[in-house]
Amino acid sequence: MRNYKDLLVWEKAHKLTLALYKETSTFPKDERFGLTSQVRRASSSIPANLAEGCGRRSDGEMGRFVQIAMGSGAELSYHLLLCRDLGILGTAEFSRLSSDLEEVMRMLSALSGRVKGSERPSMFELKAKG
Repeated sequence: MRNYKDLLVWEKAHKLTLALYKETSTFPKDERFGLTSQVRRASSSIPANLAEGCGRRSDGEMGRFVQIAMGSGAELSYHLLLCRDLGILGTAEFSRLSSDLEEVMRMLSALSGRVKGSERPSMFELKAKG
């Protein structure tokens, strides 16, 4: 069993989720059960799936949950684009959040490759301890 809090990608995904919760708090009230909910659900699914994967016994199971997290990231990417195009999310906020999401997605892709190859995570994938 791995500790998900040791993964840098989990930390970045968690920070992105916190930023999105803050950003969506300004969304129109009529989107509370629409885009607000969808953005929050997709973003929180990324670190949640990493945590669940770390709690599993095999690299194969971990890899499956990393793939699910990547799917949630792709879904979130579309929701952010939709929010921007509907004028709910400003261009600057969209750029910042999309850039953060792209970084998380790159890290997930690298982690997926490592898990499939049963290699130990590289230093950029683990948080510094201490």
